[in-house]
Amino acid sequence: MRILAENQIHLLDPSELMRPEPTFSDKNPSKFRDYSVDETDPLKERVRQTYRQMHLNQTVDFVKGRRNHWLKFNTIQMTVREALEKLNDLVDESDPDLDLPNIIHAFQAAERARAEFPQHDWLHLTALIHDLGKIMAFYGEPQWAVVGDTFAVGCRWGDSIVYRDESFVGNPDGANPAYNTEYGIYKPNCGVDNLLMSWGHDEYMYSVLKHNRTKLPDVACNIIRFHSFYPWHNGGDYKHLEAPKDEETKKWVLIFNRYDLYTKSEVVPDIEALWPYYQTLIDKYLPGVLEF
Repeated sequence: MRILAENQIHLLDPSELMRPEPTFSDKNPSKFRDYSVDETDPLKERVRQTYRQMHLNQTVDFVKGRRNHWLKFNTIQMTVREALEKLNDLVDESDPDLDLPNIIHAFQAAERARAEFPQHDWLHLTALIHDLGKIMAFYGEPQWAVVGDTFAVGCRWGDSIVYRDESFVGNPDGANPAYNTEYGIYKPNCGVDNLLMSWGHDEYMYSVLKHNRTKLPDVACNIIRFHSFYPWHNGGDYKHLEAPKDEETKKWVLIFNRYDLYTKSEVVPDIEALWPYYQTLIDKYLPGVLEF
């Protein structure tokens, strides 16, 4: 039984549940994500309801409103380390039997990236900070606007979006001819970086990085921005909106997701021993106090 501090927040991130896509077919089959509807299964129902609220409410107008609210960057100021430590008060209920602090998952992901690509220190830091945008949950943002798979708004919803056939019922953009066609508000091959994405921690943290003038390369920022855009990088949707340069982004997002989704284990890294190395990366790419 979990005993939670008063300031902890329950956070179920559906994107961190088991993935069914071929890219991740090496995961234990007993762990594959199952999106069947079973109202007697509390976890399945919680996931379904999270996506129902997301798909009902994430409209072009909603996204523009959240961008207007959050991208003033006047919510809080803190260092990267302070933000990582704050995330320890987010409780991820998608792992009910493995209650590890978020900072441990961050270091697990970073260390796996470091082992595979020791020469790319920017990737190590990217893995460490990829979830920092979830701090929105502490400041009134509902979890369906913080976590979960993302998608483009302003055009027809991708066919591979989870619960696609049922959970968008009632979303007014579906009846708006400006938004419900294949291209909607976009031009062919405009590039994924020109899409208006559903609001969540990915888009927020990408914007935080750019606002604070990070020295991380663009590919690192794009990994953070699109790592939950599963309908694109795993589902095969939105190809008509891709630009040629998006293939490089997709390649690195798929590499990164191996670290993000499949590093959680009971093997806890020695965080205090690792901090000096990662602090040098923070000082190199994202130093000082950041505006969130």
